[in-house]
Amino acid sequence: MPIIPLSTVPLSILIHGARGRMGQAVAAATGESAVTIGAEVDLGDDVAAVVEGCDVLVDFSSPPATRGLFELAIARQKAVVIGTTGHAPDEKARLLELAAQVPCVWAGNFSIGVNLLFALTRRAAAVLGTGFDAEVVEMHHRFKQDAPSGTAARLIEIILEERRLTSAACRYGRQGLTGERKRDEVGVHSLRGGDVVGDHTVIFAALGERIELAHRAGDRAIFARGALVAAQWVAGQPPGVYDMQHVLRLT
Repeated sequence: MPIIPLSTVPLSILIHGARGRMGQAVAAATGESAVTIGAEVDLGDDVAAVVEGCDVLVDFSSPPATRGLFELAIARQKAVVIGTTGHAPDEKARLLELAAQVPCVWAGNFSIGVNLLFALTRRAAAVLGTGFDAEVVEMHHRFKQDAPSGTAARLIEIILEERRLTSAACRYGRQGLTGERKRDEVGVHSLRGGDVVGDHTVIFAALGERIELAHRAGDRAIFARGALVAAQWVAGQPPGVYDMQHVLRLT
């Protein structure tokens, strides 16, 4: 099934985190679609004062701001697109309860290519089984605050789900005399440096063969375009929490 293109249906968005790298990229990408910017706000701004004329709230800010944005969205019955990463697991669980009260797309990565990588990783993890050792490697620019990245975290979740493992199976880096690799271990490695937009590789290695699934991002515009596709899609959905797999019909 072909990937959904940007819609020509008019839509007004509020960009939360407008002065950040992704906020600026989303604003620039609106020129390619029927999406218009109803408001641009950042941390500390009075979001409630400018939300009324906007159809969808698009958030690329910081984890502490997410709860307040959801509470506002619920009060004003606005759809939400969340691209902010780095929430603690227990906090995200509480936020998902709020998110379910409005139409919400929450994704660690809005790239169409990355979301295809998610689907391929799920299929590979299911087919290959634990006879293939799984390792996830990601690299981002030196300014990134969280590790592993939201995209890597989702790749890890997919592998754990398919192999029926818990987060205890994850091994974050290795150092010293680590001993033989455990059969159900999932290795996680985060690299930081320069201006790398985002590289993600999933490795399934067995005795005698290895499969690598990789995605390299060269421009933040790919994430911004995907966020706009998500905004246009979620505006017509009932309340609930969705991801880009739903948006792109990959589930």
